[in-house]
Amino acid sequence: MFEKRLTIAVDFDGTIVDDAYPRIGKPKLFAFETLKMLQRKNYQLILWTYRHGDRLQEAVDFCAENGVEFYAVNKSYPEEQFNEAESSRKLNADLFIDDRNVGGFPGWGEIYQMIEGNGGELEVQRPAKSKGLMGLFKKSR
Repeated sequence: MFEKRLTIAVDFDGTIVDDAYPRIGKPKLFAFETLKMLQRKNYQLILWTYRHGDRLQEAVDFCAENGVEFYAVNKSYPEEQFNEAESSRKLNADLFIDDRNVGGFPGWGEIYQMIEGNGGELEVQRPAKSKGLMGLFKKSR
């Protein structure tokens, strides 16, 4: 029986490759290997990047040359037509992998373990319950 896996949106600059925008940086350690493993496990990967036009095509081509072709690029599904007056730019994905996360980019090995470490059950560590926004900050004594 086919099990639907998560849809994962992945940033390009600083996440798949070192940030050298507008050039393409050096591939991040294990980036393409991890993306290919996730695809083999039926995750749908979306390239979600600031790039557009020729710069976007360069990124798509670079990924394809390294064995990764995305389900969709800068949209939720391949057929999506974006109309700024009628649509939100919010992407329909289950997870977002981006170097600009709170806490930074943990590395592709850790990302793979977060997604697949429990046999496909995503284990996201959440902070302990706190009282409101101030619970995010530690008191200095």
